[in-house]
Amino acid sequence: MTLNAVSNTNQPLPVAQSAAPSSQNSTQSKSQPAAASATTDTVQLSSAAQAALAAVQELRETPAQAAKEASGGDRQAQRLLAKETAAKLHAK
Repeated sequence: MTLNAVSNTNQPLPVAQSAAPSSQNSTQSKSQPAAASATTDTVQLSSAAQAALAAVQELRETPAQAAKEASGGDRQAQRLLAKETAAKLHAK
């Protein structure tokens, strides 16, 4: 499965203003607020992509996080802890 990033290349990147005082910069910044030119892009993931993302996040979960989630009623975390416990018993 491949996840591809989507970017909007038509929009220019914002440029940071210098800290040096300048009469030209101060008049321009008052007439054009920076927030008015900002845009927000949204992305919708398919259900398959959401499932893949959730699987990756579960793989990166530490045993402490899994134990905390299991104690809170997370069934997947409870199954994971049961598997880990069984594996430890067989290793002895």
